[in-house]
Amino acid sequence: MYLSRFFLPLLIFFSCAACNKDKTPTVIEPGNDPNFTIVAHTDAGYTNTNRKVVVFDIPIYAYAEVEDSKLLHAANIMAQYLDNDEDGIVDNATLLETLTSNNAALFMWKRESQININAQDLGNDETIPAWHTNGQTGRFDAALEEVFHVITHSGYAKAYPTVFGENAGTTLTDAMDIARGGRFTSIPNPYPADAWYTYDDETCTYDCMAAEYIYWAMTSILGAQSNRLDEIEQEWQLNTLAKVQAQDPAVYELLTDPQYKFPTVLPDGTYRR
Repeated sequence: MYLSRFFLPLLIFFSCAACNKDKTPTVIEPGNDPNFTIVAHTDAGYTNTNRKVVVFDIPIYAYAEVEDSKLLHAANIMAQYLDNDEDGIVDNATLLETLTSNNAALFMWKRESQININAQDLGNDETIPAWHTNGQTGRFDAALEEVFHVITHSGYAKAYPTVFGENAGTTLTDAMDIARGGRFTSIPNPYPADAWYTYDDETCTYDCMAAEYIYWAMTSILGAQSNRLDEIEQEWQLNTLAKVQAQDPAVYELLTDPQYKFPTVLPDGTYRR
């Protein structure tokens, strides 16, 4: 799920056991994670949440009801997307600078009434660490999607606006227009017969469509959608690397261009373990 609620200016107090400049926040619960520490915060805009984890200076906030294990899982997914070779250094320094300068953040909720913060959200119950250890079967781990939306919307789209911008006429959206069978500012009914990206959520605007498109393409290239065609084909038909490469060469070339340093390995929630 992509949300068009991004991001109010706020004060961020950094704390990440593996990768940030710690400003000695109050530790709430260290959990059992070797990389990240859960800490208290008083950050503007997020006072309804009671704790956070910071990953390369990017905070992930959580409401009190969110499980520590789910919060730490999201942190590990974020770290693996940004530092895909897991050497302790973010793979794309320009991307990280853009994310932090745009106050990129994620918050986690337990009840839908808590989806009331101006940032990308992730639900506790849709965060499924077991999906990665169960042969990528069962309920999908939505952390792979929502964390990636933060990285593309507040990072790539702003660091490389003519390439990954979510407005019409960028390299990304030109490829998307081909995938949708045309440039549509509203949902066509029906989509053209030759379209392979056919998202039909009427609340999803053109920029939202772009965010969903890059997510589907990237995670299909990385192998996350291989077992899910029956679940997703009404929205996205190219669920494997081979299909993306063969049918959507424009987005394949874009997302595998080494200058942008997109991940080449699917995160599994086990950063540097």
